[in-house]
Amino acid sequence: MALTLTALPQIAELAFDDIIDVRSPSEYAEDHIPGAINLPVLDDAERAEVGTIYKQDSPFRARKVGAALVAANAARHLQGALADKPGGWRPLVYCWRGGQRSGSFASILSQIGWRVELVSGGYKAYRHLVVDALYDTAFPSPVVLLGGNTGTAKTAQLHRLAARGAQMLDLEGLANHRGSLFGAMAGGQPSQKGFESRLAAAMAKLDPARVVVVEAESSKVGDCRLPPGLWKAMTAAPRLEVVAPVSARARYLVSAYGDMVQDPARLASVIASLRRAQSEEQVTDWLEMASAGAFEDLAAGLMTQHYDPRYAKHRVRLDQGVEEFETDSLDDEALERLADRLMVRLGCSNSLY
Repeated sequence: MALTLTALPQIAELAFDDIIDVRSPSEYAEDHIPGAINLPVLDDAERAEVGTIYKQDSPFRARKVGAALVAANAARHLQGALADKPGGWRPLVYCWRGGQRSGSFASILSQIGWRVELVSGGYKAYRHLVVDALYDTAFPSPVVLLGGNTGTAKTAQLHRLAARGAQMLDLEGLANHRGSLFGAMAGGQPSQKGFESRLAAAMAKLDPARVVVVEAESSKVGDCRLPPGLWKAMTAAPRLEVVAPVSARARYLVSAYGDMVQDPARLASVIASLRRAQSEEQVTDWLEMASAGAFEDLAAGLMTQHYDPRYAKHRVRLDQGVEEFETDSLDDEALERLADRLMVRLGCSNSLY
């Protein structure tokens, strides 16, 4: 049987034990249906080999070689990842467009007795739903931006608001990047398609009748571009602005960017890259601070001389109403109190939000 995907929320409700992506590892790594595991029936080299035979020799020989490789890889999966699956196991299988790779693997599984189904149209059909949600449809919920200069704990506040019942999108979490030159995170960023899959899955869970809080970002988070519908909603949204002293922000940044503080070579490399925007003298001063372990002074200097002026220019360009929320500290207790104040504001003016 073939399952037709008609909407992204449908994926989370599927009653299958596993979703299996049988495409090559590189195809899977670029993007895949959320929750799918990769059991390739042709690896990258084998896929290239079959494709070359198809183009340069004959389709018949390509199918023959491909069938042998699929059978061998299927046997490996049956003796490995699928060895302990019970008789009632129910998998959903897909490949690029629901063709020979998924069909061949599903046929083997069904002969064993498992109740296997295919995704009609494969990954290509799923990707169409993602593109429609992100590029062809307006953003579904009213948006409120959570803004503030670098170091005002905006991402941490998003999660505090979510814990209190607010609806939010953590774009930095979805992009696995903290949104600045210093923002790279372990594991690296997903591909653009992978980011869009994560974003579309998160958006599919939103209640369109409720406000969603989004951190005030630029149109890119690291190398991941925001889709135009979301960016349009963000540029028109009212903004709740967190305001904190530079000293408090510097202390917070040293803690939040502990991975950078503990990697002197990486920290120095990123600081050196600022020579494109700052004077040699300024960059040298920052490098000396980093070398001396004066991390709070370094953070304060980077904010006041580099990030704050750029944020101010970005804010002026956006036509948004701004309401400021001041806090003297960014420690845990202060952030909890700030989250309570933000929740009151989010719930007190339905006419605005």
